[in-house]
Amino acid sequence: MSPPRRPTWHSMLWALLAVALLLGGVWAYARIKSSFPFYDTVYSPQTAAPALTGTGEDGRPFTLSDLRGQTVAVFFGFLHCSNICPTTLASLERVRQALPEKDRGNFRSVLVTLDPARDEVPRLREYVTYFSSSARGVFIPEPQLTQTAAAWGVGYQKADVESAATYQINHTTGVYLIDCEGQQRVVWDYTQITDTNRVAADVREVMR
Repeated sequence: MSPPRRPTWHSMLWALLAVALLLGGVWAYARIKSSFPFYDTVYSPQTAAPALTGTGEDGRPFTLSDLRGQTVAVFFGFLHCSNICPTTLASLERVRQALPEKDRGNFRSVLVTLDPARDEVPRLREYVTYFSSSARGVFIPEPQLTQTAAAWGVGYQKADVESAATYQINHTTGVYLIDCEGQQRVVWDYTQITDTNRVAADVREVMR
């Protein structure tokens, strides 16, 4: 005699239970990593930010460690960018303005240019300070720039090349939030950075 067939609803119940357990496990893992519901990807605890060394927009040597004690949003872009880069910098300034007044001086945005052939330091200074008087710009020559970008997980390449001076750059659009101890905490995608309230909430939590 063949064993009695299990009712269909039994199979569906076990399938739903399995999915619930899986989702519960994912939720628990996310909460273990961080009890705060950050807007986007959260780094594992004690993930030190990669080195970032070059020439600042003020013409002086720059290292990310110079900003230790402050909360920093690092973004890789270029000055001839028509949309993503200016939108990102403008959004970061709106985030800074959305912070409590006592915290605004401890939040800085940093643009690392991916176009050292055209983005000279004086132009870099004019560009970043247009969006915020507290913003910083970083110039890194090749091949050091390639190594630095790779360490941050940033990819980039020239596109729509018409001449040696006319081209665009396709690049990773993430914004990397670094806490006052130099640890990577969160990375936002370009599609999220315009949500001022959600991003500012992340920044306030990291500043706590």
